[in-house]
Amino acid sequence: MMLSEVTPVPQAALPVAEFKDHLRLGTGFADDGAQDALVESYLRAAIGAVEGRIGKALIERDFLLELNDWRWPDCQAFPVAPVNSILSVTVKDRDGTPDVIDSARYGLERDLHRPKIVASGALLPGIPSGGAVEVVFTAGFGPVWSDVPPDLGQAVFLLAAEYHENRHEAGTQRALPFGVMALIERWRTVRVLGGGAA
Repeated sequence: MMLSEVTPVPQAALPVAEFKDHLRLGTGFADDGAQDALVESYLRAAIGAVEGRIGKALIERDFLLELNDWRWPDCQAFPVAPVNSILSVTVKDRDGTPDVIDSARYGLERDLHRPKIVASGALLPGIPSGGAVEVVFTAGFGPVWSDVPPDLGQAVFLLAAEYHENRHEAGTQRALPFGVMALIERWRTVRVLGGGAA
């Protein structure tokens, strides 16, 4: 299984101004925008860390899931949530020849923690021996920062502030701060049975 982003978090969706207020950075200077790229990099790093820990996409964007086989014949859990729509399912044979599957043959089972692609009939489309399936889907709480649950938004700000605070300490590896862990704990996906049908 391989998951990759088709589209990154849009720059316009990042709360750069709000985070600068959170840091209480000075305003009214000639170089007000000089720190924006640095602030954006801290926000992106913090979003990535929080998303990786909880298995949720904070800002809505498209992902590509590549599989060599379905986990179950009639359903497959997505590795990230919440999933809002399935854009396409393409089965490829051993030679890479694509076959775009009719959307009537599958559907989305929405769930905040373990959304799934499910067969409309008895089985999901078959994957040839040596072949693969590519599922393109949209996941995230919404397209703008205000769609992100407040506790997760606060966790991102706390973690990004930690990165900003320790920006000169190169090479130091730290665990997530306790405050961040406390905020994200209820959002973590508990995996049982090896991530099977749960």
